[in-house]
Amino acid sequence: MRQAMANANPDLAAANAKYVMRITGDNDEGKAQLDNFIDPESTYPVICTTSRLMGTGVDAQTCHLIVLDRSIKSMTEFKQIIGRGTRINEDYGKFFFTIMDFRQATALFADPDFDGDPVQIYEPGPDEPPVPPDDIIDSGQDYPPDNVLVDPPWVEEAPPGPGRTKYYVNNVEVRVATERVQYLDEHGKLITESLKDYSRKTVRKCYASLDAFLVVWNDAEKKQAVLEELATQGVFLDELAEQVGRDYDAFDLICHLAFDAPPLTRKERAEKVKKRNVFAKYGAKSRAVLDALLQKYADSGLKSVESLEILKVDPLSAFGTPIEIIAAFGGKPAYLAAIRSLASELYSTAA
Repeated sequence: MRQAMANANPDLAAANAKYVMRITGDNDEGKAQLDNFIDPESTYPVICTTSRLMGTGVDAQTCHLIVLDRSIKSMTEFKQIIGRGTRINEDYGKFFFTIMDFRQATALFADPDFDGDPVQIYEPGPDEPPVPPDDIIDSGQDYPPDNVLVDPPWVEEAPPGPGRTKYYVNNVEVRVATERVQYLDEHGKLITESLKDYSRKTVRKCYASLDAFLVVWNDAEKKQAVLEELATQGVFLDELAEQVGRDYDAFDLICHLAFDAPPLTRKERAEKVKKRNVFAKYGAKSRAVLDALLQKYADSGLKSVESLEILKVDPLSAFGTPIEIIAAFGGKPAYLAAIRSLASELYSTAA
């Protein structure tokens, strides 16, 4: 195996003979490199091939990849092997690791108490490609074919739109088949769950009920501050919008995912405000500006509306310079008060 790895990476192996090392109990040269392999400050070896030497008693703090290529018949041994990758070392940017399993050990020994429920997305046959073909991913079927096993269900994980986002790594096309969040709880236990479940739990830790969230949201001078605080807790609304729908306001994503409130699209919220004719107290120019801001909200959300920079772009720039627009409201305090009033109207039919 060591020679096969060296042959597959001839340039790297030629740069240093210790790039790939066989580290086994009967190989003195390899055993001599074990301390270097587990030392975060040592460049070589980069890859080691071994049988059982790395199973226990080896603290490989920066191990990013574990490849399983032999049958494992002991749960204890399996966990000891995987334990080589679970070390975290913030100083060297080690926060995660990857398992490549050629012997289905992770399926045989899946233990929800150890690593959460197993997720198996695509199981290709002998002559099938390792990447799910487009006609499976984009078929729009309610349920996947027999060789695609999904948890959570296929419909739940499939993002909106015509297909999944494509990414390229070293000019090779890859796709996100599913996503899970893994984190350590207060007891140091590794928890695995979907992005939606994690976000729901995190929001409800911050706000015990929908009413509690609404109080904070309505009292916030800038709604974006509430969203930024949630982001520090790991609630990433852009990723959630990819799964739930890009037309929903961040407010609706939170209320819907965390508290099961029926969501409204930004366009629906904007239309409700227009029907109530809440801008009648303003002058003609101010009303036109607020109407344009309402359309900006429908297009891209409240964050852009709360920023004064929005006054520099079309169609707002057609009403004059930012100073001239603000002057039409009677000054900056009056303009900011109008924006807060606009936000209040948008969310007055929250739930």
